Amino acid sequence: MVRADAACGDASVVTAETPFLPDDDAFHRSPDDNPFWAETTWWSFNVPERKLGGWLHAQFNTNRGTVTWRVYVWDPRGADPEQLRYFRMETDVPMRDLAPDLRDIAIPGGGFSVRMLRPLHDYRIEYSDPAAGFAVHLDFEGVHPPRRFTPGEPPFMEHTHLDQLGHVTGELVLSGERIPIDCYSVRDRSWAPRGAPKRTGDKPAAAPTNRVRHPGGPRWREIERERGRGRIQYIFGHAGADVGFLGFVRVADGDAGGWSPLNHGWLLADGHFERLDKSASVMKNYRDPRTGWSDHMELRLTDLTGRTLDVEGHSVSHICERGGGSTALMRWELGGRIGWGEDQDIWHPKHFARMLEALQAVR
Repeated sequence: MVRADAACGDASVVTAETPFLPDDDAFHRSPDDNPFWAETTWWSFNVPERKLGGWLHAQFNTNRGTVTWRVYVWDPRGADPEQLRYFRMETDVPMRDLAPDLRDIAIPGGGFSVRMLRPLHDYRIEYSDPAAGFAVHLDFEGVHPPRRFTPGEPPFMEHTHLDQLGHVTGELVLSGERIPIDCYSVRDRSWAPRGAPKRTGDKPAAAPTNRVRHPGGPRWREIERERGRGRIQYIFGHAGADVGFLGFVRVADGDAGGWSPLNHGWLLADGHFERLDKSASVMKNYRDPRTGWSDHMELRLTDLTGRTLDVEGHSVSHICERGGGSTALMRWELGGRIGWGEDQDIWHPKHFARMLEALQAVR
């Protein structure tokens, strides 16, 4: 039900410099009949004046012929799904069209639509829920070609993944109110198996003899740095088409002082993108002791050409979808400019609960 594309060749020859091709806007053929083969499309936007963030996301399990999609908007009024300004999620919706075109698709079950206007560059995304007085209409104009990061490194062990910064304009209708959108934000896509349960006969992987690579520092930071817990932290912020950053934080490789390296991403300065130097780019996070969510961050970024950027950010609103970490709308100070973006702070709920208990300890 999916088409082949030129990016599905021998993964061993793919590097961070391998460009994406126009066919990468379409679905990709699964190499087998794995029911957990998944393909995603994600679009984000923000309205800084309202401290408001928004997502449209879909995961297609194309070998099963289903799609799970969600649309939501959050602001400081509340972070749980039932408190959000808007939240809708539909799971395992049958795909009536068994050979859909991701370049021009209306996601079944009342989902959002995506229409490619220019390959790998410009798109129109639309969604409407008249009963809730809600709609979003976005035009995404790419600032640069999609970026590929090094295959075979966490968190992209099997995934092909792209990120792209865009100028996002349009309109949000929220409880009947029309709100203009004019921001810089990110889209991403990935395709690979995901979500498969462990097979009954599989032997569990041996736990690290010491889950903390660099012991020391506050106990809550030690718990956060434990390896093998599935922690992912994805952060980005931009003040326009000429300055900003994006990166994946390797929390488990952080030091006792709280500084964690970034192993993928970009630095954007003077309108020029360059990959981050993963040996010299670090982030330190300060958490809200009430919620455990990210509250304040410092970044020291260096790219492969030696350019540097010091960044400081504060969270202004959150969504907590699964009871662990949160996604935060972030306000960033970027070399004298104010930018906006996100912190996607992903935890296993039990791991997060242990960290929060240590962060709130009184003895």
